[in-house]
Amino acid sequence: MHEEPLLQVKHLNKQFGPGCSHCHQVESRNLKKNYCPHCGTVYACQDVSFELFSGEILGIVGESGSGKSTMMQCLYFDADVTSGAAYINDPELEGKNVFDLSSQKKRYIRNHKYGMVYQNPVNGLKMNFSSVGNIAEKLIAAGNRNVTDMETTSKTLLEGVHIPLFRMKQEPRNFSGGMQQRVQIAKALSNNPPILFLDEVTTGLDLSVQANVLDLIKNIQRELGISMIVVSHDLAVIRMLADRTVVMLNGSVIEEGLTDQILEDPQHAYTQELVYSLL
Repeated sequence: MHEEPLLQVKHLNKQFGPGCSHCHQVESRNLKKNYCPHCGTVYACQDVSFELFSGEILGIVGESGSGKSTMMQCLYFDADVTSGAAYINDPELEGKNVFDLSSQKKRYIRNHKYGMVYQNPVNGLKMNFSSVGNIAEKLIAAGNRNVTDMETTSKTLLEGVHIPLFRMKQEPRNFSGGMQQRVQIAKALSNNPPILFLDEVTTGLDLSVQANVLDLIKNIQRELGISMIVVSHDLAVIRMLADRTVVMLNGSVIEEGLTDQILEDPQHAYTQELVYSLL
């Protein structure tokens, strides 16, 4: 029985700049890393394709500038793609390229199908709203109007991410980095999304706090069976979380496979370097 992927991304391209005669043609493109030295166009994502299956954590690893965060922004509609397609396995969206949908429909997907945890909590939270207010905002966007329901849901979520309830009326700007990330995770989970995006969520956190956040993510995945895409430049994070891993370099996918297989037998020279730096 062949399982249908929950999310399929096909030939995603994102460029910054108009391109020129030197870089328009993919075959003859002569880039420095991922930018054209002639016109300065950056090819942040080049023909990126992958699949995400139900209940799995897919890791996307690569150095800074490899295109992984840009790819995530495109998927979450924070940035427009240059070209490409993405399909969600959902009766309402069957066979529809989500990049081509109206902004209203994209907003619906963001509010009902996706959750997003940004590297910088400032992008995912309103710092001058209370923690409960942040979660309520996401619930209202998803069509919830019942205040009692929203408060109950918010409490359950905050408890689930280990935020003490006596602090739930406080603003995230008064929280530590680790706590802000946990509030962001609670907010992202509030609409029960089938797909959760996590972009460099442990960067800048102390090691012990990182471990707590990673444990939390692992437990949420186990309990709720949500499918996740985890982007990181840190292979140790990917090793702890991901079932399968995609390796990106200069905007392209250079290797993919089961995480264990990639860690034990990396094929590409860049992946080998990444793995040896872990040892």
